[in-house]
Amino acid sequence: MPENQAQRSRTRAKDTTPPRTGVDEKATLRGFLDYLRNAVADKVAGVPEPRVRTGGVPSGTNLLGLLKHLASVERFYFLGEDVGDWRATMRPSAEDTVDGVLADYRKSVERANQVIEACPDLALPAPRPPRPGPAPSMRWVLVHMIEETGRHAGHADILREQIDGSAGR
Repeated sequence: MPENQAQRSRTRAKDTTPPRTGVDEKATLRGFLDYLRNAVADKVAGVPEPRVRTGGVPSGTNLLGLLKHLASVERFYFLGEDVGDWRATMRPSAEDTVDGVLADYRKSVERANQVIEACPDLALPAPRPPRPGPAPSMRWVLVHMIEETGRHAGHADILREQIDGSAGR
């Protein structure tokens, strides 16, 4: 086996398949969202300082910032918490640690899942901070969060591969 192919084999994580979900719409949407949430958290876990906060692209996007941002997005869409500066959510502070940001993300997801489970009808409005116009439905928020989390999971895949060569879901 050529050297670069052998290295890829050693660093490639075992891919996980898409989730088997429940039969109803809410279980399916939440199953795919949880699948992506776990993928992003797994890409951040175990990455040492300062690599976890070092930008891998000219914009400065980094793993810790992605996860911090996604925690803010979870709280905004499912818990109705306002965000004053979306750009700031992508920049980890000097005090932010991998363990702390991971714990905050997991707690935000846990609270969001409680809100999702309590929603009796996906056509109902999701919680949100005061804004003009009607709130989006819980269905729209779930689909949007699958898109948002999936987009950032792809970013995290690339950033993690740049850090240590690990690839796969």
